[in-house]
Amino acid sequence: MNIEISEEAGVRYLHFGSDWVQGAMRIARPWSLELEYTREMMACLLLRAEPEWPRRVLLIGLGAGSLTKFLRRHRPEAKLTVVEIEPAVVAVAQQHFKLPTEDEQLRIEIGDGAEYVMKKGRPYDLILVDGFDAKARAGALDTLPFYLNCQARLSNQGLLVCNLLARHKGFRASLERLQQAFDQRAIAFPSCDSGNTVAFAARGETIALPLEELRTSTQALKASTGLNLLPTLTRLEQSSTCAGGLLSL
Repeated sequence: MNIEISEEAGVRYLHFGSDWVQGAMRIARPWSLELEYTREMMACLLLRAEPEWPRRVLLIGLGAGSLTKFLRRHRPEAKLTVVEIEPAVVAVAQQHFKLPTEDEQLRIEIGDGAEYVMKKGRPYDLILVDGFDAKARAGALDTLPFYLNCQARLSNQGLLVCNLLARHKGFRASLERLQQAFDQRAIAFPSCDSGNTVAFAARGETIALPLEELRTSTQALKASTGLNLLPTLTRLEQSSTCAGGLLSL
């Protein structure tokens, strides 16, 4: 894999042999989420209000390690497992994107994420999927068997969050596969300007959050972590995602 790094205006970017950005880090704030879609993936923290959630997280696809670093900083008690198929990506994240050193709370495995979720093991409260090749293809990470295996590896109140690229064939087929795997309990937020669409799928108790309640929790999350999801909330309000002013999942 041809891995390249560029920098502009205080931001370092990761590329897989093309102009397409695979990850980004503001050098002065390496734990912040620079790309809009990574911020929206962390909207999962609004859907489960428990302060100690999530306790166990599986991240499939490392990139620049943005999600890993954010959770490491703001959910320090969570046990994080990262599965990355390309060893060179891990090396670059360590050398150029300040990926934390492995310890009891952080474990990095070189392997295929689709194969990893087929294994038996302790359930995860949160599974984050953001894996693409140099041509922006998700491969086995966007299939019904994969989503079914993710569903089986989640805890009773678990969430699956996927970055779906809408720039090629759109994300509708991906969302339909997610809905099939999770008994229709999957939604997609309105697409980001970058062409990324973030989808959420849930197990356990039904999530039904009024937009006003979401606004309050969004402001609290911004105060505690610096993560600003107010633009996402505005897009949700203007879309048909929240019928009757209610986010249901």
